[in-house]
Amino acid sequence: MIIDKIEIDTIDIDLKRPYTIAYKTTSSIKTLVVKIILSDGSFGLGASNISKYVVGLDTMDSYNNSKEYIDHIKGNDIDSFWMIINDIENKFVGDPGSKAAFNIAIYDAFCKKHGISIGKFLGRKIKSLPTSITVGIKNIEQTISEINEYVGLGFKYIKIKLGNDVDEDIRRVNIINEKFGNTIKIRIDANQGWSLNDTIKFYDETKQIELIEQPISVDNLNNYLKLPSKIKDKIALDESLVNFDDAIKLSRDNYGKIFNIKLMKCGGITSGQQIANQAYYNNIDLMWGCNDESIVSISAALNTALSFSNTKYLDLDGSFDLEKDIVTGGFKLKNGFLQPSDNPGLGVNLI
Repeated sequence: MIIDKIEIDTIDIDLKRPYTIAYKTTSSIKTLVVKIILSDGSFGLGASNISKYVVGLDTMDSYNNSKEYIDHIKGNDIDSFWMIINDIENKFVGDPGSKAAFNIAIYDAFCKKHGISIGKFLGRKIKSLPTSITVGIKNIEQTISEINEYVGLGFKYIKIKLGNDVDEDIRRVNIINEKFGNTIKIRIDANQGWSLNDTIKFYDETKQIELIEQPISVDNLNNYLKLPSKIKDKIALDESLVNFDDAIKLSRDNYGKIFNIKLMKCGGITSGQQIANQAYYNNIDLMWGCNDESIVSISAALNTALSFSNTKYLDLDGSFDLEKDIVTGGFKLKNGFLQPSDNPGLGVNLI
């Protein structure tokens, strides 16, 4: 089956509500969409929404880079799968947005052609896991109200965005713990907003925290080595873990015991697998995260995550924030648990 045509586009998608983290507020996203059309009319979909703050490029940069690649893979047989995947990896070094969108689209097209789900192709080891759902930075009354909403929908794992003021962060989390007790598990994301001393203070003055995501800036990475072991065990490395080179460095010394892999940072399924394997052989647990993203890329991340036995945490709530997605399907959500589709490819359907 020949790659007959490639369509690329960018789509603006509004969020259901504005979303604030330590360094910005977001109300909409721009998504790159790649459609690989085969000679029989079937097609594979890929999508990406990268963060310039983390990877140095935005979606429009990826869109412009992607346009130059269209003619390069047209005419290839989709069964030359690994040749095409390797070519994408080499072509888009430094551009995870283009790489992820093309990578996911090729996986989807190939698996559809052979009538198998991406989960089966990757070798699913875990049937289902709960995902956390995220509450942005807001006052405590709004935070409590939003958590109540999510608990009512069946979510038990709540990620709280912090990082503006550690004393206020401690106050907020202690109030949440007092209000909800053992009915929820709390994860923290400070988005590089704390110092070394802030991180230690937060740990010492709070309780019942499952993990702390990237509290200290990438610019002060060596400060992670100064954290007590009991804190490092709860550290999930995010902005400092972009690509495979970072994974090698971070696994060589004990910067933290959890890797947060995002396909939007590393560039798709194949690059995510490389980082996950590096973690596996160094006894590092995996958390799989996301930006605000389409079900297309969330489904790709979910299937990749569940193919690794050291996956312990999912934070794949990015499509829940969208006012309207470009597809349906991909996975089932029940009581906060995500279970991927067994339909061919990603199992998504264009709207």
